[in-house]
Amino acid sequence: MTHSNANGSDTADAAAAGEAPQAVETDAGTARLTWHHAKHPRLVLAVSHGAGGGIEARDLRALARELPAHGVSVALVEQPWRVAGKKLAPAPKTLDAGWRGLWPAVARSGLPVIAGGRSAGARVACRTATELGAAAVLALSFPLHPPGRPERSRAGELLGSGVPTLVVQGGNDPFGKPEEFPQGPYELIGVPYGDHGFAVPRRAPLDQDEAVRIVTDGVVRWSASLP
Repeated sequence: MTHSNANGSDTADAAAAGEAPQAVETDAGTARLTWHHAKHPRLVLAVSHGAGGGIEARDLRALARELPAHGVSVALVEQPWRVAGKKLAPAPKTLDAGWRGLWPAVARSGLPVIAGGRSAGARVACRTATELGAAAVLALSFPLHPPGRPERSRAGELLGSGVPTLVVQGGNDPFGKPEEFPQGPYELIGVPYGDHGFAVPRRAPLDQDEAVRIVTDGVVRWSASLP
């Protein structure tokens, strides 16, 4: 594991920057994709939100803006429960079912697909990566454990992804700080002072734009290294 130092406006704003949202039917209900296409893509990043927010998260919006210029088309994924307007995410097996159901739509181009997500979405990506044939996993704010409950580790999901994996983690994330992560076959980028949404306090020696740039620069570099 390598260490390097390294939620927004509404969904309509995120969607406006990309193509019109695409509805995809799954066994868990209707999911939605908002595409941000690269002019000459070599990879696709399909990346979903967590259990407490949507595709308006600052890191997801920043990646959708930045990655297409580097040959990565981005599909911002809204899980069926979010599309349906529900407040609480369903059980992991239902999240996995929604992800499986939308996968053919993100893989249709034939390009390698990075399975990505933040928080609960990162867990889904790790659990299903090998099964779905993902080229890699991007885990944003991986919830290593519930806040204050380090004994309830979810490290097995991360370590079991079976594909090249990048974790981007806030330095003050209550769901797991970078130093809490076990050694393993993945790369980890820390965002100093960042919380679970990569927000940094005003007194921090870096501002919010710099924190988000650590996320995007790290993902650009890592994605460029993928075969």
